[in-house]
Amino acid sequence: MAKKFLLLLTILLLASCGSKKTASHSSRPVYRKPATSVATRKPRTTRPARPTATRPVSGNSSETQTLEATTRVKVTNDMIFAYIDRYKGIAQNNMAQYGIPASITLAQGILESGAGTGPLSAMANNHFGIKCHTGWTGESVRHDDDSAQECFRKYPDPSESYRDHSLFLTGRSRYAALFELDKDDYKGWAKGLKAAGYATDPKYPDKLIGIIERFGLDRHDAVVLGRNYVPSSQPVLVAEPSRAIADNSDYYVVSKGDTLYSISKRFNLTVDELKRLNSLGDNAISIGQNLKIK
Repeated sequence: MAKKFLLLLTILLLASCGSKKTASHSSRPVYRKPATSVATRKPRTTRPARPTATRPVSGNSSETQTLEATTRVKVTNDMIFAYIDRYKGIAQNNMAQYGIPASITLAQGILESGAGTGPLSAMANNHFGIKCHTGWTGESVRHDDDSAQECFRKYPDPSESYRDHSLFLTGRSRYAALFELDKDDYKGWAKGLKAAGYATDPKYPDKLIGIIERFGLDRHDAVVLGRNYVPSSQPVLVAEPSRAIADNSDYYVVSKGDTLYSISKRFNLTVDELKRLNSLGDNAISIGQNLKIK
């Protein structure tokens, strides 16, 4: 009996030790390598949007609009004489064909186009400020004159502007009285153009007469008429800038030695501002060119 009891006790002790070892083994923490898809993934961050307010913006349409302004600009005597030399032949031919004094044609061209340097003549080859009027089917440009953005004729070449000037005067009855004047009566023509409504400026006749007498334009009338030229009592200007064309402080005429930098400093501008005002793509400028400075 005692042997059975000892055997049973031994079995119980062995069973108790096995259960502790199992429990002890099962209680150990298990370290498994964490899944890389979870443990190693960095928190996702949202990239900030690119700023747009500080991005440099190129010039808008208002900064690149085509320049069109009054043709009353500052010019030098040399520029006026160069203009006369270039167009006197055309004016003389038109005088012979249509009967308009060459002196009047040249004086109007000088005054209306700023001796060929004004924006209207540069952009439209329009040397006489002729507006579109009814019936004009050619090209045109818009330009502020008596009213805002009026329609002016555009020509492929300045010679076409000269020809159209002659056709314009000969083809309208309001100018008919002018052709009854003597061919060399430039004073009568100057006053008659104003009276017929060619220009609204009350000083228009005086300006034409002043240009003719200062630069001896009536000599070209004498050539066509085959007469000896007798100069007027008023001497021709050769040194001082002509006052026949009014100054316009909005523009500056490029002279020898000028650069965009020197001009910009003279008028308290930057080179970029000067280029933007004149729609210039580079720094190239030429003598006689009119630059807008305001």
